[in-house]
Amino acid sequence: AIGSAFMPEVHPNFAREWIEFIDPANPAELFKCDLTWLTSYWTCIFGNGCKGVEADQPDNGCCTDGAYYSSEDDEARILKAAARLTPAIWQFYEEAQPKKKGGALKISEIGLDKDRKTRKVDNSCIFLNRKGFSRDGFVGNHGCALHRLALDEKIHFVETKPDVCWQLPIRRSFEIREFGDDKVSVTVIGEYERLAWGEGGVDFDWYCTSNTEAHVGREPVYLSNKVELVALMGAPAYKELARHCDNRMAALKSTRRKTLPLFVVHPATVQARS
Repeated sequence: AIGSAFMPEVHPNFAREWIEFIDPANPAELFKCDLTWLTSYWTCIFGNGCKGVEADQPDNGCCTDGAYYSSEDDEARILKAAARLTPAIWQFYEEAQPKKKGGALKISEIGLDKDRKTRKVDNSCIFLNRKGFSRDGFVGNHGCALHRLALDEKIHFVETKPDVCWQLPIRRSFEIREFGDDKVSVTVIGEYERLAWGEGGVDFDWYCTSNTEAHVGREPVYLSNKVELVALMGAPAYKELARHCDNRMAALKSTRRKTLPLFVVHPATVQARS
């Protein structure tokens, strides 16, 4: 259960501080951003304390079900990236090879909801190199082979990993706000908390975004995940978001009062730093 001894996780239903601003690239649209999340000190702790969403796969992080593609373009991009992987850095290289010469790599399958996703092999994503794996010539490491590919090619992993993988745990969603007969599109940037996963999120044995164990970053999320946010928002909107976040961080440092009602600091960050 949430908040158990096994899982020092704050309850997801807490007040948050939001900022809204006009999209500099499109004045007809708005951004709505969760300052409480974006100025928290969450960081990915895969391989460094992450217990995994499934208790029986503690070393596999959130890769146990594979990644659902956001679009045909997303899948096509991953196919191109996978074609650049080698047996030296990908544990399941052979399993992905097509039966016929010139065929497509066997990296995808149909999920339970009938949408396309990365294939599961040995109960986790085909791109996940398992902890402790070794073979002659293998120089890869525990973790995503597509992530390793980005490091080797000196590019950011937003170019090599499925959209859902590089976006998490940032969540981009969309709202329509009505003003009389007019409608305004609102892009929401926030935390991909348990509740966002629906019923499946409740069943996770461990989850990181509201877990104190993961709020140990050196920088707040809006800085540590800058590349991802620029990809989701565009550079002009990110610049405006960063300005608001910078101001909030400066205000937090100038006062000792860091909880309601003056500031809404992520409770997992508060507990992790107490």
